[in-house]
Amino acid sequence: MRRIAFPNTDLQVAPIVMGSTDAGTTLPEAEVFALFDAYFDAGGNFLDTAHVYAVWRPHGAGASERTVGQWIKTRGVRDQVTIATKGAHPFLDSMHVPRMSQAEIESDLDESLERLGVDVIDLYWLHRDAVNVPVEDIVGTMDELVRAGKIRYWGGSNWTPERISAANLFARSYGLAGLVASQPLGSLARANMAAIPDQTLVDLNAAALDFHRETGLPVVPYTSQAKGYFTKRAENRLKPDDRLWFDNPTNDRRFERVQELARRYGTTITAVALAYLTSQSFPCTPIIGPRNVAQFRESLAALDLTLTPEDIAYLEVD
Repeated sequence: MRRIAFPNTDLQVAPIVMGSTDAGTTLPEAEVFALFDAYFDAGGNFLDTAHVYAVWRPHGAGASERTVGQWIKTRGVRDQVTIATKGAHPFLDSMHVPRMSQAEIESDLDESLERLGVDVIDLYWLHRDAVNVPVEDIVGTMDELVRAGKIRYWGGSNWTPERISAANLFARSYGLAGLVASQPLGSLARANMAAIPDQTLVDLNAAALDFHRETGLPVVPYTSQAKGYFTKRAENRLKPDDRLWFDNPTNDRRFERVQELARRYGTTITAVALAYLTSQSFPCTPIIGPRNVAQFRESLAALDLTLTPEDIAYLEVD
């Protein structure tokens, strides 16, 4: 795989990121290792996990981070991979209550470092924002963690462009470490944000796309294949949850166009949908969550396709 440079960092990362939400739980360790091996052998070097992953499953708390850490240790590849994890997520039974104090951030980070078995996190995401907390306080906390050597860089997951801009303006003004990337919900499919139960999510909408095109700030989108929405739709196997998230007139039109481009380029709908992200004018490295090596190889095919600006504009029909 080629490498994508994140501005204002020394990060050189693969164009697709290996996710690990179910690692060590519904996806057993042996199957996770097979996936990670295939990804690494193909040139992948960017692993994504989170402090909160699998806490909703029996005995699942920490399973993802521990499994990622165990793979890194057994393969001896710490210096060859970029580790990203996330913290400061609200408790699941009180999602309306932010966990963004310095003590909460540091507690999550320290536990993630222990689970992963590493001394430093390459890219640490604040998993949610807390709009009632001044960005000055958050930037100050994160700058301390960078200076302490616990994290190298940080970003915001589910942060709006407005908050990112405010935080980075403050950071630049005082020579502090600002956000180097954003991790929103993002795919070719337009999400029905008002219908999604978790109202703390932030998506890569048209205004956010404009922000990243103007600033060049990298994006690492999750749900990057929209839960397979366009492929499932073509195969008549959409589930009610897929429809809740993505059925709308905009996606009716985008469905027709993604099929047309797949035919034109002789590739799959999955490849076109992922290439929509990897072909953006700003650094965009989508997170994938394959369940097996075959699914991973289907996503890998997207890297053989580069869409033109005209193709991207064509797909972005409202």
